This record gives sequence, C-alpha cells and structure tokens, in this order.
Amino acid sequence: MTVESDPRMRFETSGDDLGSALRMYQDAYEGTGFAAEHTGRDFSYRFRVVGDDAMSFRSTRFDARVRGEVEIGDEYVVMWTTEGGGRIDIGQQEVGLAPGSPMMFPTGRPWAFELADIRQSLVQFDRAFLEGVAAELHGVQPAPLVFDHTAALASEDVRSWNRQVQDAAATVLGSGPVSPLVLAETSRQTAAALLRTFPHRVLAPDVSLPQGATGRVREAVEYMHAFAHTPISTTDVAAQVGLSVRGLQQAFQRQVGTAPNAMLRGIRLDRIRQELVRSSPGEATVASVAVRWGFAHLGRFSAAYASRFGEYPRDTLQR
Repeated sequence: MTVESDPRMRFETSGDDLGSALRMYQDAYEGTGFAAEHTGRDFSYRFRVVGDDAMSFRSTRFDARVRGEVEIGDEYVVMWTTEGGGRIDIGQQEVGLAPGSPMMFPTGRPWAFELADIRQSLVQFDRAFLEGVAAELHGVQPAPLVFDHTAALASEDVRSWNRQVQDAAATVLGSGPVSPLVLAETSRQTAAALLRTFPHRVLAPDVSLPQGATGRVREAVEYMHAFAHTPISTTDVAAQVGLSVRGLQQAFQRQVGTAPNAMLRGIRLDRIRQELVRSSPGEATVASVAVRWGFAHLGRFSAAYASRFGEYPRDTLQR
C-alpha cells in the first residue's frame, strides 16, 4: 500500500540556554511563573513531539530544577519519568514522581509542580478525541472527564498500558511512512487503554452549566457535578480551580448570580431526586438517601427539596 502523505507532525528543539528553555516550556504547557535553577549538572534540554491532532508522543530532558504552574485546557496528558524526580499538584492533591509509574496530569484546573534533572515521557490526547472514545466505551454522550491523579494503579493495568504504549510508539515514532488510517486506529486503541487504566469519572451529559459560566466558574461547576457524592465544600472547590473562597464567591455572583455553596446544594438535591425517582418505598427511605448526600437535618432538607421541586421528597418516592 502506498502512503500518499504522512499525517504526523514533528517538532524538536534542544539547547543549553536556560532562559530560552523556560520560555519554550511555558508556552508549550500554557504555564505561568516558570523559574529554574542549576543543579550539579551542566544545563541542557531537549523537547520532542511526534503525532497528529488526536494523539502525540512527547519526550523531555531538562537538566536543572524547574517549578511553575500549568493549566492544561484542551488536552489530557499521561506522563512518566525514567530519571529524576519531583512533585506535582503542590499544595493541593500533591503526588511525588516515581520513575516508571505513569500518572495523569490533574484536569480542569491550574496546578503547581517542581521537577529536577528530569527525563520524562508523555502521551497527549486531544480533549474532544478522548471524550469521544470515552463516550463510545461507556455508552454515554461525550462529556468532560475527571481523572484521579492520586489513585494507585493496579499492577496488571500498568503492564497492559505499558504494552500498548510500546506498540503505539513503534508506529508513531517509527521512521517509516504511516497511513492516516493506521495512525487513527493506533490513537483509538491507546485512548481505550488509557481509559481502562486510569480511574476517571464522566460528567453526566445533562450537567447543567449556568448561562454565563465561563473559565474557572465553569470548571468549578463541572467539578461540583463530578464530586458532589463526596464531602467536598466550597473551600475544596475554590482550591481545585485555583481561587480563594472569596474570589470564587465573587466570580459566581458576577457570572451566574448565585453563591457556590447554593450551587453545590442544588446539585446534590438534583441527585437525590434522581435517586428517589428510580427507587421504590421498599428499596429506600427519604432519610437514608438524604443523609448519604450530606443532608443531616431532615426538616430543613424537606423544605429545601419542596422549594426546588414543588413537592416533598416522600411524594417523589411514593410516586
């Protein structure tokens, strides 16, 4: 078969100027506040990208200590190191890097990092592409994905992921010509392997995003929907999107005209209603469902439920 055109994009740069390296990496990862200092090694760096719009392989060598903040908006990224170390998501859900252990970049918010004398490999997926594959696998409509970058991975899952990456790398990084069809199938198989390996949640396709919600307010609402079943608070939401509690409250009032704690309470009430609609009186009680969703005072809960839905929760359950 003759390959008429190679769909892969290639980019590579290297050097020994620390300032140029910082500017390049900050642009590549939509970062801010990048700073570096020399370690015991002579400084040099190398950055390489090969792939297409759906998936690319990246590799980094950086012989210095570097820190900064990044916010990946349109990509999902898996990374692992073969040398060096550091920390990601400093001050929030902080995780130390262990050579050979793959990890998802935190999604949906800014996060801080510090790395030193790193040899790093990454697989990057276009956001819409990976969400489309996830929709097919889970039988839902495409929606944002929320990954738990702190989760411990099963050894067999990691071995399966590594095998798929090795196979994909042979295609993507190979010197021979590659057809668009082969590259597309390789990207799809690797995306499916990622979704099998790394714990994640698919935001409900009917997630209600208030009109006017953009930027970090949108991210905050998506985070609330993804983790409403856990004991998160406004403080947690603010930290997740890189704002102070006061800053989050001001942003919500400015964009959507309500408080973030009221938004979170409303999301949980909606989940309770969905659960009551699906249940029968013999399967569940209003009290058990309400308590599970964080409403300990049943009188106030019933009043809030009736105000939102025009009926009491017992009526929903009995119907």
